Amino acid sequence: MNPQRILVVGAGHVGLYAALRLSKKLRSWEAEVIVVDPQPHMTYQPFLPEAAAGNISPRHSVVPLRRELRRCTIVSGSVSRIEHDRKTAIVQPIIGPAREIQYDHIVVAPGSVSRTLPIPGLAERGIGFKTIGEAIFLRNHVLDRLDVAAATTDPETRRCALTFVFVGGGYAGIEALAEMEDMARDALKYYPELKPDDMRWVLVEATLRVLPEVDRDMGAYTVAQLLKRKMDIRLETRLESCVDGLVRLSDGDSFRADTIVWTAGVKPAPMLAQTDLPRDERGRITCLPTLQVVDGDRIVDGAWSAGDCAAVPDLTGPPGAYCSPSAQHAVRQAARMADNIRAVIRGRVPVDYKHKHAGSVASLGLHKGVAQVYGIKLKGLPAWFMHRTYHMSRIPSLNRKVRVIVDWTLAFVLRREVVALGQLHDPREEFVEASTAAGSRAGDRRPV
Repeated sequence: MNPQRILVVGAGHVGLYAALRLSKKLRSWEAEVIVVDPQPHMTYQPFLPEAAAGNISPRHSVVPLRRELRRCTIVSGSVSRIEHDRKTAIVQPIIGPAREIQYDHIVVAPGSVSRTLPIPGLAERGIGFKTIGEAIFLRNHVLDRLDVAAATTDPETRRCALTFVFVGGGYAGIEALAEMEDMARDALKYYPELKPDDMRWVLVEATLRVLPEVDRDMGAYTVAQLLKRKMDIRLETRLESCVDGLVRLSDGDSFRADTIVWTAGVKPAPMLAQTDLPRDERGRITCLPTLQVVDGDRIVDGAWSAGDCAAVPDLTGPPGAYCSPSAQHAVRQAARMADNIRAVIRGRVPVDYKHKHAGSVASLGLHKGVAQVYGIKLKGLPAWFMHRTYHMSRIPSLNRKVRVIVDWTLAFVLRREVVALGQLHDPREEFVEASTAAGSRAGDRRPV
């Protein structure tokens, strides 16, 4: 018989783990697995703060798709439209004309994007913190601002360069803020012109608490630790404008800042609007606990979804609750979904996804952390160690686990690297300038 074709849209936590499990659990004559993603790698997002802080190499926080998914077909491109009535996806490769891919089953897992607001100046001045590119850009930018502050003799320029604003008090915002401050404080050892008190680190959070995934006392502990490090914590405060770097807050304060990092939540990928699959009021694909897409009371044959872009009922929570958009749920949903697809292909009944959220761990910088796992609360060094241990165990492949452990070991023995490589973001600038100058000189020598 002809093998079933399974198309996996997106190679994030859900896509990668689902494709990997499907390719291992199904025989080649049962199914072929095709993975479509514009990036050649999966980013293990919990390691973005550590990569930005220089604790691990950026390359070791990503998983190469072609190395990990050797039994799958990888298509480098993006899905621009899904016509499930025809069981067809329109794929736009990196270069070249669009192509159609037919399928029998589709796993829709494009993930999420930053949820931004129409705040004046945010699009021009803000930096996200969701991709490895954004994390490394932020690292280079922060170190570059230290160079600017050390070189200038203008107090206002120095004050602006050393003011760092982070908007959003969830895990991404807290870890990014804490790790970057820790890195910058380490870097100041090499800047005799600057003192730690010259830096200003500001957290802007619209609600009255940070880290909503843990109990209030753990959130309060986190705030207390950040305050001990002389950070400026603004709760129940919103960013209202940042035009030309002038930050205006809802509490009436205003100041200039060269660095504005936006980590205030995520929303489902916009690509979902280009599908004929059912979605809820938040733009998420509606699913059953089996991870099958459902339209009202009707199961959409051959359509599956999970992760940030899916509304999956949480069977361990109160009625009407949905699974949170976390890596913990995404990885487990991917495994359950892969097993359910295999079950359907083999004529068996799919099983409901059910997992009680185990808790959360967060790093607050080197040797500092907070954790709440199965009701057990840890702070400081034990929490930091649990954070590293948990995420090292979860990143895919032995190759990546070994590389991360080696990075951590070297960082323990040697000093942290604190050099900015800003030229990475525009590597052709110097060559273009040289070529333009050479062209001008050649033009000057032309006879009239």
